Amino acid sequence: MSSDDPAAPQPSIRDKLRALHALAGPYRRDDADDAPADPTALFLRWLDAAIATGQPEPHAMTLSTVDEDGRPDARVLLLKDVDADGWHFASTKQGVKGRHIAANPNAALTFYWQPLGRQVRIRGTAKDLGAEASRDDFLARSPSARAIALAGRQSNVLASAQAVDAEFSRQQARLVAEPELIAPGWTAYVLAAQEVEFWQGNEDRRHWRLKYSREGTHWSRTLLWP
Repeated sequence: MSSDDPAAPQPSIRDKLRALHALAGPYRRDDADDAPADPTALFLRWLDAAIATGQPEPHAMTLSTVDEDGRPDARVLLLKDVDADGWHFASTKQGVKGRHIAANPNAALTFYWQPLGRQVRIRGTAKDLGAEASRDDFLARSPSARAIALAGRQSNVLASAQAVDAEFSRQQARLVAEPELIAPGWTAYVLAAQEVEFWQGNEDRRHWRLKYSREGTHWSRTLLWP
């Protein structure tokens, strides 16, 4: 009986998932003795390596927050900057993540660079960078991104796709007339890290893990078991 026969037994989802290969490698392992004192320097080194591989959207990251009931939520967005203050991103205060951060600033970021078998996990507190930084971030966005942000309805119930198109066109016209418009509630944030973990996958699952923990103005480094 042909495998293309719809009557033939089909593998279960569990079997399909177990048949998928992961962490094929080979990967280059980072040496803990060579790790810098500050996790920002190692992060930038790994980010440059991810960019050099040609991986699509190496600046994409998962932002995890919690709601007022302590239930976790996560979504993917883009890293905007990294400096001594932390990892930067932006959103509207009126959206779900903005409301979560206002109620509980504890948050986490996760990066995964599949071609390198690497991930970085960052835990800390998110801080509003103020009106000037928020304005600069908004004006640096593409016209399309600014137009949809000006609609100001992120995560609201949508009656129809046509409603988005109509509002998008309206906001584009507003931007042509007033190019310096800023969406109300648009906010630039920085996540000030308390913990940063670097994870280097290994084909035989002997993964390399290095955790940085903030101690005052300094960082301690600890190797972790896979």
